Order: sequence, then C-alpha cells, then structure tokens
Amino acid sequence: MRVAARAQAGRLARRAGGFARTRIPVRFGSLRRLTPVSRIFGFDRGQPIDRYYIERFLGDHADLVRGRVLEIGDSTYTRRFGGSRVSRRDVLNIEAGDPETTIVADLASADHIPSDSFDCLLITQTLHLIYDLSAAAATLHRILAPGGTLLTTFPGISPLSTDQWADTWYWALTPLSAVRLFGDVFGPENVRVSAHGNVLTSVAFLEGLASRELRREELDVRDPQFPMLITVKATKRA
Repeated sequence: MRVAARAQAGRLARRAGGFARTRIPVRFGSLRRLTPVSRIFGFDRGQPIDRYYIERFLGDHADLVRGRVLEIGDSTYTRRFGGSRVSRRDVLNIEAGDPETTIVADLASADHIPSDSFDCLLITQTLHLIYDLSAAAATLHRILAPGGTLLTTFPGISPLSTDQWADTWYWALTPLSAVRLFGDVFGPENVRVSAHGNVLTSVAFLEGLASRELRREELDVRDPQFPMLITVKATKRA
C-alpha cells in the first residue's frame, strides 16, 4: 500500500510537469524568521500547546488519579486532578534536592522501588529522556498495583529542550511505537494510545506560541499525519 501511494504521488508530479506548483500563495507574515518566537515551548507566552493536550488528557481520566499516586518532578497534577481521591502522594526525581521528592531513581534501573506499590502513575513528558525505554516501561508495569493505571505522555513533533534536559532528550515517539512499547509489557488489550494535534498546532508549537493564540476548534482537530503529542493509558491486569 505504501509503495502504491508513492507511485501515485510520482504520477501526479509527472503530470504536473515535475513538481506540482501551488496556486495559492502563502503569506508567512511574522513567521518568516529563522529563530522561533519562544525557545522555551511558549511558557513565556502562556500555556504551552502541548500542555493543553496533556491537561485535557489528564482531566478526561481524572477519576483514575486515586489511591497512592506517583508523579515525576512534583505533585502538581496529582493535587489538581486527584484531589481528595489521593491517599498518598509520591514524587520521583532522578536526583535528590527537591523538597517534594520522596523517591530518587532512574526508571530504567529502579529495583529499589517495591513492586505493586502505586494505584496510578502520572508520567508526563519524561520517558523520552530515558535511553532504555523498554526497561523504563517494564519498571512502570512492575511498580503499578494490579488494576492500577499508567497515564503517560510523550512528545511527537516538538522542539528540543535547551535546559538541563537537552543532553538526555533521546526520543520522539509515534503512535505505532507507543503501541508496541507498552503493548509488549501491559498487553495490547490493556493499552490505549492517542495522538493529538494537526499541522497548525505543530507549526505553532515549534514556533513556541501559546495555546491561547489558537482557537479551541483549531486545537481540537486531530490529523494523524501530525502527531504533535502522544498520550498513553495503560492498565495493569488485576
């Protein structure tokens, strides 16, 4: 099917005399520039566009943020989406120092974290920083309690970081790679993968615009050719 699609594209190009010529001029306006509007994902302009999708995803599954919950970095989303359903909040960081940190670990080699410990794992924009993704996925499955849920997100189409995480930004996933990665551990029937975004939101995110600079109806269109953000809901068998 892929070969046929490429052949058809080639035939169309030849009929157009080589490369097809656009009939509608594109006006780049303020985006005709060689540097982005923001180099920090739009945080300096408002809510970054990826955070719009992340927070909508967590909001849609807020009922699963309950019991003992583990979050990466801090407990912001645990508090916001779990509220009184959470009996215990844990925060994991790779280094000690943050006052909220209760666990210091690398998810690729975290044998000291007891198995079956957590009812919910909130792992947002983290796993692309771990080289051994398969080992990290196995750890997340192991430390989840039976019946527990992993809610995780990955960059798809994204700028790279310029902060302390730049040296460990290894991956950008596609929906297919996320299905394979988590399906191999949790079982494909227990994994739901979604892609968010479209060409407009991808361009806006690459430029560092904020979500408020796009319309809601623009943000909510999903085009599978432009997976700006990948979300995964995975459940451990009870």
